[in-house]
Amino acid sequence: MAETREEETVSAEASGFSDLSDSEFLEFLDLEDAQESNALVNMPGPSSESLGKDDKPISLQNWKRGLDILSPMERFHLKYLYVTDLATQNWCELQTAYGKELPGFLAPEKAAVLDTGASIHLARELELHDLVTVPVTTKEDAWAIKFLNVLLMIPALQSEGHIREFPVFGEVEGVLLVGVIDELHYTAKGELELAELKTRRRPMLPLEAQKKKDCFQVSLYKYIFDAMVQGKVTPASLIHHTKLCPEKPLGPSVLRHARKGGFSVKSLGDLMELVFLSLTLSDLPVIDILKIEYIHQETATVLGTEIVAFEEKEVRAKVQHYMAYWMGHREPQGVDVEEAWKCRTCTYADICEWRKGSGVLGSTLG
Repeated sequence: MAETREEETVSAEASGFSDLSDSEFLEFLDLEDAQESNALVNMPGPSSESLGKDDKPISLQNWKRGLDILSPMERFHLKYLYVTDLATQNWCELQTAYGKELPGFLAPEKAAVLDTGASIHLARELELHDLVTVPVTTKEDAWAIKFLNVLLMIPALQSEGHIREFPVFGEVEGVLLVGVIDELHYTAKGELELAELKTRRRPMLPLEAQKKKDCFQVSLYKYIFDAMVQGKVTPASLIHHTKLCPEKPLGPSVLRHARKGGFSVKSLGDLMELVFLSLTLSDLPVIDILKIEYIHQETATVLGTEIVAFEEKEVRAKVQHYMAYWMGHREPQGVDVEEAWKCRTCTYADICEWRKGSGVLGSTLG
């Protein structure tokens, strides 16, 4: 049973701010025999008759035509991206694009694995926080919950030295990027450490390809968190991207939860002012250590840990490349030939024209 705490947080999922790790999803792709699976890339995937939102087969030709009119951010009606969106691009950009084009196109067995991972994350969060559900009716209310969680967690981190499920947000290359850090805690040396939990269906560590994606994900968390505590994230940028109305009164349930937390506010703007003041005046340091912990889903056995070296120039270069797709400056790309083994169990393998064209986009668009 989770220990009772004074501070309460609203679950990220309930507040519409979930950034569930997709480590479990990608485990289906990081096969032990990856080096031998290149000959198996033509294994059938989902039906080639899969349809898009307009009931027409999805193809990269459609994407190319769309580039002349709308960017992916505009076509998919996205106000912001999740950190895991960019992390999945690091695995396969076309898989990310198909995921936006065909939402809900997920095999039942993969959905079950994700559910198991989510349950483990929730159990760990309940060890530190009591979760309450607050009904929301507007996007301002939903974002108010995110901000209340931040306001509650900052003093908890400073007093107890340990928090989980911390929301992060900031503008990166002209796009608002949001996410949820699994865990932040201070080490015995007083260093601030980010710990990311990745659950594994099988009792083995992932291949290097997935470790690379996971390392990029936690590096993005540090990149955004550091900008938040350094005062580089502004309310104006947030309002611009989300189209929020800061003057709009908050709903009664949100106001009650705010008062319970000791905050006397009336509107989202009031909360935003408190959040940005708290971030910059709380003396929170930047993140010193990035750690990834892999555990077995069934037994909860720790399979291993990775300490990630943060390379800011490399992270910035990758972000610029990935954002170029979302802004409509280039077409989506599939994996390189040497990583074609990833296609073996990809949900979209049978409709992927990058794969049909042997990794040459021009051959399918000619």
